[in-house]
Amino acid sequence: MYLNGQMIFDDCHFLEHMAADVPIQVYRGTIHKDIGFIEYYGKEFVKVNSILYSRKQFTFISRPGY
Repeated sequence: MYLNGQMIFDDCHFLEHMAADVPIQVYRGTIHKDIGFIEYYGKEFVKVNSILYSRKQFTFISRPGY
């Protein structure tokens, strides 16, 4: 599926991670902000651990096997 550390950004990436319960890590620049499972995603936001993260302001990284 995805490699550990691979950046995810397309809707299909978020859908696949959500459907397969693959965790993601959330960064703002180089600063780690959160890690967890996608609860929701839309055009503007990704929801992880009940927090909405802007797709424009944050980077999302695949963490399979975490």
